[in-house]
Amino acid sequence: MEATAEHGDFAKQHLVNPVLLRLLGDVRGRRVLDAGCGNGYFSRMLAARGAEVTGVEPAESVISFAREKAGAGVSYVQAELARLPALEPFDAVVCSMVLMAIPDWKPAMRACVEAVRPGGLFVFAIVHPAFEELFGTWRKYGEYRRKEYLAEYEIAGRDASDFHRPISAYLNELAALGCRLREVVEPGLDPAVAEGIESYVRMPNFLLVSAEAG
Repeated sequence: MEATAEHGDFAKQHLVNPVLLRLLGDVRGRRVLDAGCGNGYFSRMLAARGAEVTGVEPAESVISFAREKAGAGVSYVQAELARLPALEPFDAVVCSMVLMAIPDWKPAMRACVEAVRPGGLFVFAIVHPAFEELFGTWRKYGEYRRKEYLAEYEIAGRDASDFHRPISAYLNELAALGCRLREVVEPGLDPAVAEGIESYVRMPNFLLVSAEAG
């Protein structure tokens, strides 16, 4: 956690964070919920840009680390994302790299949308459902290969599992929750910082979505 406490890992720094910040826009004076904040690095980045940030994270060890690092403009709440405590409506809710990692993603997305004031922003980032195993597959074959996309299934990882769902599942749930889609982003890595990771230059490993709450 210490190694990623400032800006996250390489992928967050170069692919995810810049897009999230652009989609959120000027956050000065705005109330922002960082839903599933992890070690809290993005909460602190937003606070440094003038936002009033609340970070939510269920894991005791992780939220304790985040609280130790918290500075002005940031507070952290220990809670399950699908069961948020009563909070005043936020101008924006950001949910970065969480929804694809939890089985109860629909209640979590609903909680995020319900935490946004009408007309506010809900922005989320996930591993791209079409390119989830991009690095390993490209390294093995020199191209990307996939056998199954439409089914929903668990992807076992070294530390935890992710859950594959097609893009339509996320976008249709947004629509069902009354959100208006604003932008979908599939970022590619700048060749100048790719360090030989050709797959991330040619194909997107992440999907970011911005929507306006109804």
